[in-house]
Amino acid sequence: MTDIVVGPEKKVTLHFAIRLKSGDVVDDNFAGGPASFVIGDGNMLAGFEAALFGMKAGERKTHEILPENGFGMPNPSNMQVMERSAFEGMELEPGLVVSFQDPTGELPGVIRSFDDNKVEVDFNHPLAGQTLEFDVEILSVGE
Repeated sequence: MTDIVVGPEKKVTLHFAIRLKSGDVVDDNFAGGPASFVIGDGNMLAGFEAALFGMKAGERKTHEILPENGFGMPNPSNMQVMERSAFEGMELEPGLVVSFQDPTGELPGVIRSFDDNKVEVDFNHPLAGQTLEFDVEILSVGE
């Protein structure tokens, strides 16, 4: 064990769980292998990284991550209404995730509502607007 604390450009190895306020688990690696990354390398959202600052190896804490520090707030411009004919032959239901091609690759969208003519698709991140619980156990911190 060292007294190095989590901060910019430190290598961190940790176990974590991300939960919704309801307690539903979004992601959890406590049962598997730990995650390792360098603070600021882009592998973790800045709001999650900031919650780790000052922690040392051996510490475990649960942090509340507000939407603005996590996956952001839903953006109304990310809601699109498309022609029903674009979904020919698909069995649609609210909550269904559909993959769309865009110039940068695949983009997932969630079907919110539909009728015989139109389909409303939400391209916001599924966790946008959610306050999350970030349960973290720091295994090691290095230079």
